[in-house]
Amino acid sequence: MSATVPATGETGAGAGAGASTGTGTGTTTAAGRMAALARAELTLLGRSKATLAAAVFVPLTLPFSLRSTVDQMDLKGTGLSVGSVVLPSSVGFALLFVVYSSLVSVYAARREELVLKRLRTGELRDTEILAGAALPSVAIGLAQCLVLTVACSVLLDVGAPSAPHLAVLGLLLGLAMWPPLAAITANFSKSVEGAQVAAMPLVLVSLVGSGTFIPLQVMPDQLASACELLPLTPVVTLIRGGWTGDLSAHDTLGALGTAVAWIVLSVFAVRRWFRWEPRR
Repeated sequence: MSATVPATGETGAGAGAGASTGTGTGTTTAAGRMAALARAELTLLGRSKATLAAAVFVPLTLPFSLRSTVDQMDLKGTGLSVGSVVLPSSVGFALLFVVYSSLVSVYAARREELVLKRLRTGELRDTEILAGAALPSVAIGLAQCLVLTVACSVLLDVGAPSAPHLAVLGLLLGLAMWPPLAAITANFSKSVEGAQVAAMPLVLVSLVGSGTFIPLQVMPDQLASACELLPLTPVVTLIRGGWTGDLSAHDTLGALGTAVAWIVLSVFAVRRWFRWEPRR
């Protein structure tokens, strides 16, 4: 269901990105070098129409299937409505499929085609390489989150968020969290196809346990407490709390702490264990 980047032509495009970072006044800064790499990645994504369609349209269709499921839930006493369930879940879908799952494939493909190894011999630093490769997926994911938010607000009569700062904070934390998690997950695959298999466990667990398909408010207390520790849960919690306005200070700090902990741990894991060499 997630977007993948084909291996065909990746080496040439990656080499071009690496070469461009060393020339021209626009790429002598870190921002310029990452922008050049991001343009190369976006070009690769645009060459695969099927891949681009999957990245753009799959997350847009999932909320419609979720709507029928939520209609059958008993939300009485939870303080939730159909809209306040579907809207944050839609953002979660975009983060999972457009950012996380697609980037697992990108990192695995670039590693196996020796693109990452070649880029490290130029001016690009390790952080710039990984961030530049992630920028197109993050940008598309952000655009989809905004489109889905507006569409759900209008079609489901959700209205404006009661605490917009929580919704914005949740989205930003999600965009910062999933690229390093994708980089770590890519370590467990030897190919683009294997990357999709490696990404599925966290995707499925997040769909079931992070309050997307099943809100935590309708789960048993012990199960809900365990699910609060999943990486997507604080993002969904903050966005949902931004619309309902009923998120307590304790729950807000708990969600923030969980999200920041996942970001710190994933960044540390990338710096310590990310594989730059192909898996053989």
